[in-house]
Amino acid sequence: MKKAADCESMEEVRAEIDRVDRALVDLLAERWTYVDRAWVFKRSAAEASVPWRNRDVIEKVKARAEIAGMPPEMAEALWRLIIGWGIQYEEERLKDR
Repeated sequence: MKKAADCESMEEVRAEIDRVDRALVDLLAERWTYVDRAWVFKRSAAEASVPWRNRDVIEKVKARAEIAGMPPEMAEALWRLIIGWGIQYEEERLKDR
């Protein structure tokens, strides 16, 4: 693991990006296991989207992004996609309840 400032070539930068991408996929896969579990506790497709919770998650992610040095707008855009996928998945699983 190298810090970005310690990379001395494009190959090193790319290798570190690949390393981070692997870690991100692993973390997102772990997050997905909780999304997959959440629908079990809901009674209908109408419960798939919880607006106050969606806003809360996005605000927390934006705050964390700012602390971590990431553009909060980028984090918000990514999490809106992630949340949207989760809602769609839950709606599909719950449509026959």
